[in-house]
Amino acid sequence: MRTVIFDLDGTLADTSGDLLAAANHCFREMGHGDVLNQAQDAGIALRGGRMMLSHGLRRVGAHDESTINSYYPVLLDAYAQDIDTHTQFYPGALDAVAALSATGYGVGICTNKPEHLAELLLTRMGVRDRFLSLVGADTLSVRKPDPEPLREAARRAGGHPDLCVLIGDSDTDRNTARAAGVPSVLVTFGPSGDDMAALEPEALLHHFDDLPEMVRGLIGVAA
Repeated sequence: MRTVIFDLDGTLADTSGDLLAAANHCFREMGHGDVLNQAQDAGIALRGGRMMLSHGLRRVGAHDESTINSYYPVLLDAYAQDIDTHTQFYPGALDAVAALSATGYGVGICTNKPEHLAELLLTRMGVRDRFLSLVGADTLSVRKPDPEPLREAARRAGGHPDLCVLIGDSDTDRNTARAAGVPSVLVTFGPSGDDMAALEPEALLHHFDDLPEMVRGLIGVAA
């Protein structure tokens, strides 16, 4: 079986609002108030919790690795408590997942979000059963851009790891696919969309309506 493996944050769904809220919870506890905002920092949010803490602390002139280490668990707890208030799937994302599954592709997720949080988010949003696999940042001993999480996501979705494509939104996803020797498709509708062409993926995705045909062109028909 051929598989289509998706990144989660910034690819399937815009999770930035809830991530930023969790980071600002930490900054308020530190006494800085709300440091990050949607207009400026959506792209930073999609790079993960530690990146948000680091970026925000630099903004207020208080960057310190020990503070980041101390507050990272606080951020994760806050995020888990309020994980789906603002998160939305990008237009057409779930329709594309359904279309790929209906034509025989195994569909899975490979994310650098901790696995339990990815499971929680997908379950809360009622779509966990649409994905045959879910590999998170801590599922294995390595994470993206190491290629093994991608390969494992393909295997768990019932496919051969050499016959998959990774749909993502960052240099991490591009480098993961390259290391695995498989094609990548990078989306252009996220906060960093204008930067995707420079990463030279095998394809750029402007709308999920175009993905099924794009996948067929990259890895062939499902069976």
